[in-house]
Amino acid sequence: MDHVLSLIGGIGMFLLGMEVMTAALRDAAGRDLRAVLARFTTTPLRGVLTGAGATALIQSSSATTVMTVGFVGAGLLSMPQALGVIFGANIGTTATGWLVSILGFKLQLDALAMVLLLPASLTLLLGRGGVARAGRVVAGLCLLLVALALMQAGAADLTGWLTPERLPGASLGGMLALAGLGLAVTVLMQSSSAAMALALVLLDSGALTLIQAVAIVLGMNIGTTFTAILASVGGSGPMRQTALANLLFNLGTFAVAFPLVWLGAGLIAGFGARHDAMTVLLAMHTGVNMLGVALFLPGTARFAGFLARLVPNPKEPPLVTLDRGMLRDSEAALVAAQTAADAIAARLFAALGAALDARPDYRGLSALAACDEAIEELRGFLQNIRLPEGRQSAEQVYSALLHQLDHLTRMRARTQSRGHFTALMDDRVLRRPALATGACLRRLGAQYSPREAARLARLQALIEHRQSRHRRGLLLGEHAGMYALGDVFSHTDAMRWLLRTLHHAVRVAEYQRQARAGLPAAPEKAAG
Repeated sequence: MDHVLSLIGGIGMFLLGMEVMTAALRDAAGRDLRAVLARFTTTPLRGVLTGAGATALIQSSSATTVMTVGFVGAGLLSMPQALGVIFGANIGTTATGWLVSILGFKLQLDALAMVLLLPASLTLLLGRGGVARAGRVVAGLCLLLVALALMQAGAADLTGWLTPERLPGASLGGMLALAGLGLAVTVLMQSSSAAMALALVLLDSGALTLIQAVAIVLGMNIGTTFTAILASVGGSGPMRQTALANLLFNLGTFAVAFPLVWLGAGLIAGFGARHDAMTVLLAMHTGVNMLGVALFLPGTARFAGFLARLVPNPKEPPLVTLDRGMLRDSEAALVAAQTAADAIAARLFAALGAALDARPDYRGLSALAACDEAIEELRGFLQNIRLPEGRQSAEQVYSALLHQLDHLTRMRARTQSRGHFTALMDDRVLRRPALATGACLRRLGAQYSPREAARLARLQALIEHRQSRHRRGLLLGEHAGMYALGDVFSHTDAMRWLLRTLHHAVRVAEYQRQARAGLPAAPEKAAG
């Protein structure tokens, strides 16, 4: 029983270590990684290189793929560019297996990891900024190595019970069953790296033959697509196309590689017997993914066209529709214009509120193209309204609408700066007001409320009051070595972004109030 608990505990610790290390590497790369993905993917081939490098850097193909899906939804990447990144991510993810093999099996650094875990954890807890992230990376790596030692000990004790003979063999049905097992394990763990580590441990202990391990790894390649599919649920058409592309790429690679492995099982087993089986497994994992890229890359444009036909992207109905016939009645036109402004504000507030959450959801930000069309529609409509002479209330409503349009346009521009959300959530001082702002915006997005508008104004005043003190604290922390200079800049920029976004939101809500007060029949609920 103890060996089973060691194996299960080792897997859990490995998953925790991967999460800690990947999160730290992703935060460290942060804005630079997003900029690289957005800028250096001008061709599918450059996308492959960028995707492979980014995945090897942050040690997570799922993170790269999910980020790519989001970029496609936001319009930052075209489908052919995104396909290149996805192809490359499947090559980059093999780097984790090589890292685990070298550090955990060849060098056996688990004893050193035990020694380093305490100082790394203290650095994580007591440090700030880049120092804390470095401590998190080292702590995560230490957890990985200790977890591997636990898994190896548990697997070694299991060899009397778990033997290759108890598992499906090298027949066609047996290898398909093993591939299905690899797929299921990867979906369950939500980490192809952890599944690969488990396969390496079982191969090293003799619980698996090389051919069995290869079949399991081929199934893992398909299982790793599940995270991106989940991320695309409820997203735009391009997001679903990108997630489907990742699935089809891995299915196509499997369809080509599996028959080759099955037919060449004897040759592979003989080669593994003469050489290190673990190295052969890792080389085949890398080779299979490179084979997939070689097959799909030349036909990237045709593949993108096929995806567009398979998952059509229906045109989203317009957010607002303003009938020019209402311009004959200025009061009716003002009511219609305010209803349209409410709909735009509701969409922007809801999207920003969802992103400023403890569990941020960026899908709303990725689907704001309708707001651009709605803003232009409203601008053209307002330009054609002719106000009656001497109607001061109508002039006040019209002025409030013009101010709303200006602040909505500026707030929409702010939503395109995506790099500040992570910095806000990482900042101890800004996190709480940012979350409060998000909650307030979500409520205003659901329904306009003077009370919520007043609360938003108080949040703006609170953050403005703390602004200079927080900036001074960041600069002093950088001088004392607590923060890296880049962290100071990113947190200062994030605070400025939050204040400017809050300013526009507060002014929109205030001019909504003014317009409603002057309209004969103000709408009760913001359309959205």
